[in-house]
Amino acid sequence: MSKNKSDSQDDIGPRRVFRDTLYTSRTLILPDGSALAVTKASVTATTEEQFAFLKTHPELVQE
Repeated sequence: MSKNKSDSQDDIGPRRVFRDTLYTSRTLILPDGSALAVTKASVTATTEEQFAFLKTHPELVQE
């Protein structure tokens, strides 16, 4: 049995986790107005846009 792929073109497959080096909890607002929650100093990118934003953020480190 094959797995169904997501219909979203933004799906990047495995999630990419970043550690917040400054805060344990906060909300990050992306340029398009969407929000990402930092919880326990961790935030996960599920789209290419989120990944690009998190990767360039000076207070976040990819795990």
